[in-house]
Amino acid sequence: MLELSNVSKLFNPGSADEKIALIGINLNLKPGDFVTVIGSNGAGKSTLMNIISGVMTPDAGEVRIGGEVIHHLPEYERSRWIGRVFQDPMAGTAPRMTIEENLAMAYARGKKRGLGFGVTAARRKLFLEQLQRLGIGLEGRLRAKVGTLSGGERQALSLLMATFTKPQILLLDEHTAALDPARAELITRLTEDIVREMKLTTLMVTHNMEQAIRLGNRLIMMDKGRIILDVSEERKKDLTALQLLGEFEQISGSKLSDDRVVLG
Repeated sequence: MLELSNVSKLFNPGSADEKIALIGINLNLKPGDFVTVIGSNGAGKSTLMNIISGVMTPDAGEVRIGGEVIHHLPEYERSRWIGRVFQDPMAGTAPRMTIEENLAMAYARGKKRGLGFGVTAARRKLFLEQLQRLGIGLEGRLRAKVGTLSGGERQALSLLMATFTKPQILLLDEHTAALDPARAELITRLTEDIVREMKLTTLMVTHNMEQAIRLGNRLIMMDKGRIILDVSEERKKDLTALQLLGEFEQISGSKLSDDRVVLG
């Protein structure tokens, strides 16, 4: 479903600030895979997500979705295949537009657009049904401005918008990191439910080792632009956060330096 072949990215080449972001990344996600990604600050996690989504283009290598080469396409063209939820609850939605207007934009993603109304009676019914699935009362606030929502409500809406048209690939970029523990757990539960029900092929970056182990059917760890560990579903079942930390230190030869990475 998603294939990265020998993907590399270098920032500021030839300057004093030259930095290797990704080195020869090879990654293959099968349909329905839910892969969590963990690593220290500067490991290349965000660059990996940006390369897949089209925010950046690789200096070398190829990115394919469903066998089609896409790394040369701009971000807006890839949106027909890719849904993404960001760490910042303020990203991914239009705060001055209503909930139903935001959902109408998500509904139109990847489709040809005409001059008709974005919110029709039929679509409003669909939006109500989808919002009810979240179970947080947003179905009664269709005409509320998104900017008036709490961080957790907005992130729940972002998750719904990113998955509304069942994308081939869902990218979750530390999408619970900016929330308090209660809201983070809510979004985590919604994520599990939506990914399972829609059978979405998902790549999720997290700073929480326990979350990385608990969610999904596979885990990869990154360090200095490389994938240094790839843990299968079978092995994940008996893995602990302390064991994962120990493996990182053994493979990388250094301590995990990112203060945001937590055991659980």
